[in-house]
Amino acid sequence: MSEIKTKLIYNPNSTESLNDRRTFGGNPDGMLNFTKPKYLWATNLWDTMEANTWFPKEVQMTGDTKDYKYLTPPEKRMYDLVLSQLIFMDSLQTNNIMDNMNPYITAPEINAILSRQSYEEANHSKSYAVMVESISDNTDLIYDMWKTDPELQKKNKFIADTFAKLGEEPTHKNIVLAMFANQILEGMYFYAGFASMYALGKSGKMLGSSQMIRFIQRDEITHLLLFQNLIISTKQERPELFTKELEEEVRQMVRDAVRIESDWGKYITQGQILGLTDDIIVQYIQYLGDQRLIAVGYEPEYGVKHPIPWVDGYASFNDQRVNFFEGNVVNYSKGSIDFDDF
Repeated sequence: MSEIKTKLIYNPNSTESLNDRRTFGGNPDGMLNFTKPKYLWATNLWDTMEANTWFPKEVQMTGDTKDYKYLTPPEKRMYDLVLSQLIFMDSLQTNNIMDNMNPYITAPEINAILSRQSYEEANHSKSYAVMVESISDNTDLIYDMWKTDPELQKKNKFIADTFAKLGEEPTHKNIVLAMFANQILEGMYFYAGFASMYALGKSGKMLGSSQMIRFIQRDEITHLLLFQNLIISTKQERPELFTKELEEEVRQMVRDAVRIESDWGKYITQGQILGLTDDIIVQYIQYLGDQRLIAVGYEPEYGVKHPIPWVDGYASFNDQRVNFFEGNVVNYSKGSIDFDDF
């Protein structure tokens, strides 16, 4: 299939109407007009992301500074590896969204929420910096771990190579595959690390870190909704791209993600973290893989149940909710997500 060029940023000669607008392959004039969106889910999602605005310094980390010194060696090893992996992932996404995806998207309202996502990924990197600085006298030890730990290096290379393909060969099919790759990244590759942090919080340790992860995961849910809706909108506009061959490639991407994230989860926990056995980790990642497929209209691959539903409670924000670690009432009205709007 022929290659596709990036959109023109300044295009006064465009005569594209609102109905002619496309997720990619369109001819936009370069103007961002929030009063006339085609994709209402995008403007709804923008409002949610804007309302969710938060800052890492708002999270109290003094308790973690003390807790970290008393973690068991397996817990400390896991915490460091998870932090290093999350730092890499959000660093990658900050650039990937703007350099590999946004240039090809031709709907202005979707461009806007992609730019918002890129900001949030950078904000997550700032969050990890706050976490690292609160527990480590030598921050480079954690920041460089992605270069020195062979398992982390292997995982990161696989993910980076997946996104490099679009930059090397920007075809219509590869743009769609990149949408799926982002959906899988946002909805699978972070989650063994998130669950590990919540497991520490559940046992009464590193409560600030667990709270920080809650804010980060709330953002990731909106990013996941972004790509799921982008896929669905593209399927409505370009059904000829969604072949059986494409579905099999997507399924293989999910299988690869299940294998890699399950192996990573077992590697970081080594069977020594309360509540996270190897079998539980594998089933949890398989469950997530099924949810990613179902969300875009495909049949599940594994047909398994959620083995640790308590992690979803940690990631949930209601209008008025008791802080699940400290018992303090915190107003989270800005953080609610109504999935019916998307």
